[in-house]
Amino acid sequence: MAAPDRSVLPAHEDKTAVVRAMFDDIAPRYEMVNRVMTFGLDASWRRRAVRSLGLPAGSRILDLACGTGDLSRTATDAGLLPIGADLSFGMLDASHGTGPLVQADASALPLADGSVDGLICGYALRNFTDLESALREMGRVVRPGGRLSLLEVAAPKNRVMLAGYKVWFEHAVPIIGGLLSDRKAYRYLPASTAYLPEPDALRRSLGAAGFSGVNHRMLSGGLSQLVTATRRSSG
Repeated sequence: MAAPDRSVLPAHEDKTAVVRAMFDDIAPRYEMVNRVMTFGLDASWRRRAVRSLGLPAGSRILDLACGTGDLSRTATDAGLLPIGADLSFGMLDASHGTGPLVQADASALPLADGSVDGLICGYALRNFTDLESALREMGRVVRPGGRLSLLEVAAPKNRVMLAGYKVWFEHAVPIIGGLLSDRKAYRYLPASTAYLPEPDALRRSLGAAGFSGVNHRMLSGGLSQLVTATRRSSG
């Protein structure tokens, strides 16, 4: 990962409140800015994440940190039945999702044990205040044999692509975000990569949360990453 600007990151004890307020503020233009930031590639990444669940039509899934419902709509198009959960009331209010919605912190989900067949989460791991607790909650609500699919940002390994990535993600994105939405929020989002664990550390955490067969792959030359796993039958 590129070295983030940690000066814009909130203190741990303030993170939940800061992140909630930030996403409340940017909700009205969130989808539009995403399209601009990713040149529209985000749509193909979402389709890949949903396909990677490998679940049959009619399966009930949780779209955690669902935002305005992009992943939920992609899941519905694939025949799945999503429930959307998000910390931000603003995001839920602006949602164009296709299933039930619930306001919830990822570390304390209002769902019964093993109540969903799968879980998808798009670009939100770095926004969770307590990632380990959030992963344990994912393991609790996904049924044994159920599937997990996590999308996150990444940095390309290729030097030429990495140079372009740094210019775009660290410099252009805050400017564009400021023009179209909220500059402070779009300074935080690139910096928040500091919260992301390395793939091996995330694999260990998912194992401790009850998942096995963890697979990590880079998408679009390393501009995004996809992590998939299966809920173990016990533990």
